[in-house]
Amino acid sequence: MTNQPKFTSQTQRGNFRSSEWFAGDDEVALAHRVVMASVGHEIDAQNSKPIIGIADSSSDLNPCNLPLRDFLPAIKQGIIDAGGIPMFFPVMSLGEDLMKPSAMLYRNMLSMEVEEYLRSYPLDGVVLLANCDKSVPGALMGALSADLPTLMFTAGARPAALFQGRRVGTGTELWRMWSDFRSKKITESEWKEFEGCLNCGLGSCNTMGTASSVAMMVEALGLTLPGTSTHPENTQERKDAAYATGKAIVEMTFEGRTPSKILTSGSFRNAVRVLQSCGGSTNAIIHLIALSGRAEGNLTMDQISSLGEGLSVIVDVEPSGRELIQEFDIAGGLPALINQLGERFELDELTSLGTPWRSNLANPVSGSVIKSLDIPIYPKAAFGVLFGNLAPKGALIKVSAASEHLLIHSGKAIVFNGYEDMRTRIDDPELEVSKDSVLILKDCGPVGVPGMPEWGMIPIPKKLIAQGVTDMVRISDARMSGTSFGTCILHVSPESAVGGPLGLVEDGDMIEIDIPAGKIDLRVDESELERRSRDWVAPKSAHLRGWPALYQLHVLQSDEGCDLDFLRPTSPEMRRFVPPVVGRS
Repeated sequence: MTNQPKFTSQTQRGNFRSSEWFAGDDEVALAHRVVMASVGHEIDAQNSKPIIGIADSSSDLNPCNLPLRDFLPAIKQGIIDAGGIPMFFPVMSLGEDLMKPSAMLYRNMLSMEVEEYLRSYPLDGVVLLANCDKSVPGALMGALSADLPTLMFTAGARPAALFQGRRVGTGTELWRMWSDFRSKKITESEWKEFEGCLNCGLGSCNTMGTASSVAMMVEALGLTLPGTSTHPENTQERKDAAYATGKAIVEMTFEGRTPSKILTSGSFRNAVRVLQSCGGSTNAIIHLIALSGRAEGNLTMDQISSLGEGLSVIVDVEPSGRELIQEFDIAGGLPALINQLGERFELDELTSLGTPWRSNLANPVSGSVIKSLDIPIYPKAAFGVLFGNLAPKGALIKVSAASEHLLIHSGKAIVFNGYEDMRTRIDDPELEVSKDSVLILKDCGPVGVPGMPEWGMIPIPKKLIAQGVTDMVRISDARMSGTSFGTCILHVSPESAVGGPLGLVEDGDMIEIDIPAGKIDLRVDESELERRSRDWVAPKSAHLRGWPALYQLHVLQSDEGCDLDFLRPTSPEMRRFVPPVVGRS
């Protein structure tokens, strides 16, 4: 997949960052070489081989990332065969399944950990091992700030589950079955049977959830080997990609091909187009904006909307479609999708190989899940961006997974003040709710919880399910899983916990949405809103110390990617990666 690295006279002299530690014959260099020898790596005084870090986020607590450790030997061997020295180090494992209130709370912590590993240790390049949806952008954010040669390697999707003879996708089918169980459409024994079926193996969600979306996003950016992001976990293709990644990162290091030399504004525009056309996760938009902030891509919510113009959803994978990510990979993966986009994709942007995308395309398998823009599975792009007095800085909806009849809607608000209030009252038979009501969930944004959990797919009230209602307009400052669906308006910015208009909504207020026109408004007199604003009191935080307290003080809103304010560079000085002072410890 990649060529052997080109050893120039400059690289043979050891012109690497790690030479600051190892090159020369003084006592400091000698001491550092002795440390490397003690862990099995002989370094010569010329330091002629690049040191490649392998940042591993596998963990027994995270079944999405656990398979990553199985690929370590192949990655290491690829590095060795290409003339590098592999150095493994563990990093925080972010798993959405078990981490509470959300792995999103810790995404920026992982980014800081990766950045500081790369700053403080003698590393010339890095392979990031990640899989679950927050671990991929978190690790990459740190690597972009460090700007060493970087490749991402993901573990791929888990096998498909079988329930009563049919294949079911991770997450998406869970939400449907939960609704059926609450409405007694399925029995308790069927619910238990379903639980057993979902235990189908390790790896990420096998739908177009956030994990698959961000893996494809990173490939589109040029920081994963072309054609590899969608290989399932238990395949030979994934194993081959691990070895090829090890070889390629050494080549990138010899050539000095850092993220800043690959990523451009066009790269980020392309990533948006991929997400808009594959029916990607709403979460991926937050991560992409955060990455662009680290790399001067400067994506905005307006651009997310405008870059969807003229595009359609052409990937028939759940939740927008019917199939699973395995079928998308068989159909040709991202290179085949980009081929279908044609000149709507900026084909001269670079891949991780240093070659333009136009030379790395593939033809989609005929009759596969990858359709054409002329015959899409959904006639418009996946995401709609809304603005109005309820969301001055924007809100996001996955239109391709919403209900057509609700895209233009007005209804009276039913307000839930936080997740516990919602879970307590949503199925109360006395709740005065109708199919036209608009369910509002407050105080679940970046600051509010903190961490902006995936609570935005508010359950349909049980008594409405019994009446045959399957979807309603739901509005929150929270996120939702990439496997979720429905007319859920998310990421309302600014959030309610910092004084955003969502925090002023009361039961009975009229809400109007016009998704095709990009509008979301609260129909309450301005004078009444001013009165409510004067009376508004910020929710009291339960966090007085540690990371959650620091996060609440510094996290940006969703329209800026929920990065920490001191991590997103706002000047050339902030973009400079300050090297360590190498000397006696």
